[in-house]
Amino acid sequence: MTAPKNYTTKTLKDHIGHDFGVSEPMLVDQHKINGFADVTGDHQWIHVDIEKAKHSPFGGTIAHGFLTLSLLASATESSGIVPADANAVLNYGLEKARFLAPVPAGATVRTRFKLIGVEDKGKGNQLIRLEASLQADGSDKPAVIAELLAMVIG
Repeated sequence: MTAPKNYTTKTLKDHIGHDFGVSEPMLVDQHKINGFADVTGDHQWIHVDIEKAKHSPFGGTIAHGFLTLSLLASATESSGIVPADANAVLNYGLEKARFLAPVPAGATVRTRFKLIGVEDKGKGNQLIRLEASLQADGSDKPAVIAELLAMVIG
């Protein structure tokens, strides 16, 4: 899905409740998981030891929860959430983040977004609140849910 018609920085509040649909698919492969492990220093075996992870309850390696959480930011770009007339959008924070299901290495994930709040911060800036739910294809429940906060610079 895309942004609604007439969706601009001046009309953000008019679109509270809009479901932006799902983002473009993103592959979470072992290469991405290993890279995240290297960047964060989190080399727990369930993420990086392919042989040992075969004997885990998941049957293979899984993505870090914080890797799946970090994918929310890039997923906003393909979902039409950023108004075309915005000068910039900055990550502002998260609320109510929960990890509900593992994302196995090799899975494709997509994120669904819904605009649930807009707060005027002055000087043309607005804080938007998005309900976000990232889910692996074929999974019966989301891997991560959170409220994503972003500052729209007008």
